[in-house]
Amino acid sequence: MTCYQEVSCPKCNSIKITKSGTNGYGKQRYYCRNSECKTKTFMLDYSYKACVYGMTEKIVEMAINGSGIRDTARVLKINKNTVINTPKKKESSLVQVNPNFQIPTSDAKIEFICEEAEIDEQWSFVEKKCNQRWIWYAIEHSTNTILAYVFGKRKDVVFKELKALLDPFKISLYYTDDWGAYARHIDVEKHEVGKCHTQKIERKNLNLRTWIKRLARKTICFSKSEKMHDIVIGLLINKIEFGVDIHA
Repeated sequence: MTCYQEVSCPKCNSIKITKSGTNGYGKQRYYCRNSECKTKTFMLDYSYKACVYGMTEKIVEMAINGSGIRDTARVLKINKNTVINTPKKKESSLVQVNPNFQIPTSDAKIEFICEEAEIDEQWSFVEKKCNQRWIWYAIEHSTNTILAYVFGKRKDVVFKELKALLDPFKISLYYTDDWGAYARHIDVEKHEVGKCHTQKIERKNLNLRTWIKRLARKTICFSKSEKMHDIVIGLLINKIEFGVDIHA
């Protein structure tokens, strides 16, 4: 009895498939004839598991859900260097400002609308605790959605970077704690200090620390490079808060 196996493209599910020779191990390679598909050749059985379609998405998902590099490598049975390099390739697609608040106007310009915002900063560390790495970010007061974020030291110059990203939003009132950088760079009439209106962003701080292992302060699961620290946290914010397709 002859058995036939239907082969479809893992990217577009097209069944317009033809054989395309074999690889160095003698395994069959297939070619997708769909002109709109980015995946041209693929195999059904890969010698290295990291080449399997969808593995990149799994690596990113585990990274933003608290799994460390070695955790991911053990679970997916791939090399830890692959786990490190995969998020780095996503760096160019990350954005620091929430694109969902861009509203096109009738004169073809872009306006950002946000009445009230909460701003706060939280710290973690890279390589050693004396090397603190701070994330400064702002959320919309009514929806608890992150508007923009930056990384750096707990210095005025870093807050000014965040403030520059927030200026197009036309925010009428900022809620912050009593850290001096806020008072020095926010107009008095637009600034309110106190814990009464910063409860949402304080809760957001807790959520981020629970979600991302790299933000936990009492742990041995810390980042060894500022680049990886910023990328992984940026991936989480872009996907969960901004709704950006980080797998594209």
